[in-house]
Amino acid sequence: MCQHQPPCPTADSADRESARLAAHHPEQGWSLLCNGVLLFEDTGEILPDGRIIAPHRPLAGGRIVTAA
Repeated sequence: MCQHQPPCPTADSADRESARLAAHHPEQGWSLLCNGVLLFEDTGEILPDGRIIAPHRPLAGGRIVTAA
């Protein structure tokens, strides 16, 4: 999917969120990355294969919030 050189991280990479934007809709709270990841403003994600990554935004004090 990615045509960039060097290529962006794949959807399975730990750094998948650093891929370039393919579409950005801040008014709707989501962005599509060139690796096929749908990234939401609450830091949740939907991967191209349908897997869901729960929001993982940091809190004050460095803690991370994850869905239970």
